[in-house]
Amino acid sequence: MFIEKIEKEALLKPLQLVVGIVERKQTMPILANILIEKEFNKIRFTSTDLEIQITTTIATVDDDSANSAITVGGKKLQEILRILPDQSKVSIEVKESRAQIKSNKSRFNLQSLPAIDFPKLNNLLAESHSFKMSQTVLKKLLGTIQNAMAQQDVRYYLNGVLFVIESDKLRAVATDGHRLAYNSVVIDGNFEKTEVIVPRKAIVELSKLLSDDEDEIIEIEFSSQQLKASFSDLQLITKLIEGKFPDYQRVIPNYTNHLAINRLLVQQALQRAAILSNEKFRGVRFVLTEKNLCIISNNSEQEEAQVEIETDYHGEAIDIGFNVNYLLDGLSSIHSDTAIFSFGNPNSSILISSPEDLEFRYVVMPMRI
Repeated sequence: MFIEKIEKEALLKPLQLVVGIVERKQTMPILANILIEKEFNKIRFTSTDLEIQITTTIATVDDDSANSAITVGGKKLQEILRILPDQSKVSIEVKESRAQIKSNKSRFNLQSLPAIDFPKLNNLLAESHSFKMSQTVLKKLLGTIQNAMAQQDVRYYLNGVLFVIESDKLRAVATDGHRLAYNSVVIDGNFEKTEVIVPRKAIVELSKLLSDDEDEIIEIEFSSQQLKASFSDLQLITKLIEGKFPDYQRVIPNYTNHLAINRLLVQQALQRAAILSNEKFRGVRFVLTEKNLCIISNNSEQEEAQVEIETDYHGEAIDIGFNVNYLLDGLSSIHSDTAIFSFGNPNSSILISSPEDLEFRYVVMPMRI
């Protein structure tokens, strides 16, 4: 018997942590499987797509049976465990190229591929550096910038997040060429400047896995080719993206026209205007005059929305167009009641910042409407 009479919840929880990167359709069939390894009183679950690898370990009762390993379809096993009644006892037995899952009077026979063929990323990073930080702090940091990551861009270096580790700071930057998000936090240590680009998929998975408990710590280890995150009985290893990230410092402007406004109020105004914006281009006009902000949208059917907000703005009048989705993404990254919009001229970008997160910067390029 490979695994004998263990509660389904004890298997399902770690499985759900690693199965997120598993795709049903793969160029290599074994990549649709997860590796399950049993070593005495521990069971280890590993998944990979050759770019990212996630491993988690659970403790079980003492077991004197021989160490062993199997691979089974990750999504299929997850669905089987999920549908079983709560507190069900589950056993897994391996017979030739099959894994039989038993629970009460249910039997499921899954195809199993040899564990020795499962491709693992090297978890020993050469010439690496590391630091520790709160999981909550990293989760908040990623939450403020990951909306701006590119997705399947031919400029492959944009499909992820730039980490800049310098002195006692971790800076995170993301851009898709139309908007850019920047934030930074203080970390323990004193590092020489190092830049790495972490792939989008790894950032998304890491954000899901990080804890909201402020006392939980994560260790980040990085080399020139890989990054390893170790936390809460989990380990995530990812290959890094090679390439030169754009000079983000040149993109972040220093404007003199500022508008402090209630974040929720302007979010709701943008959502209302978005209803009648062009479905393809999603453009809205920001018409800012003294004590008044007018948000205007229209579409190809000659329909128009106009939403006005009273403000305390006293700067230069501005009429400028933006993608409404980009603005809403930027505002969703702010958790303060107030958002600050900073403007240049009608051909310039808009800078969104927060009075409570002084490092956060979100830049949206203008669009012609």
